[in-house]
Amino acid sequence: MFAPFLKTGPDDYERATQPEVGARALVHVAEHPRRSMWVGLPTAYTVLGNRVIPALLDRYLARTGYSGQQSAQDTRPMIGENLYRPVSGDHQSHGDFDFRSHPRSPELWASMHRRTLVAAAGATAATAALLRWKR
Repeated sequence: MFAPFLKTGPDDYERATQPEVGARALVHVAEHPRRSMWVGLPTAYTVLGNRVIPALLDRYLARTGYSGQQSAQDTRPMIGENLYRPVSGDHQSHGDFDFRSHPRSPELWASMHRRTLVAAAGATAATAALLRWKR
C-alpha cells in the first residue's frame, strides 16, 4: 500500500524468496498440521535471536526497522497510489524483486523433511559409535 505520505517504495533484503515458496509452506502446514513452521533463514535468525537477546533486537528494530524496508526510488509515478482504490491493470504476485528472489528455500525443505533428517542424523551417529566401538 502506498499512501500519499510515503514517497518511496519497498526495498527487498538479500534472501528474498519467490511467493511460491511461502505457498508450499502453507499447503504443507494445511496437510500436516503443526503449531509453527519456520520458512527461511531470516525467520530462524529472528526467532532464535528473540529467544536469546530480545531487548537488544527490539532496540535495533526500533532504529532500523522502517528505514531498512524503504527504497530510495520514488515508485508513485510508476504505479500510482492505492490507498483508497485499487491500481488499474493486471498485477500478479511477481514484481520488482523477481530477478533477485530465490525459487527454493533449503530451510523450508529441512522443515518439511525434519523426520527424515533426524533419522539420518541418528543413523549417522549410531554408525559412528559402532565404528568407534569396534576399534
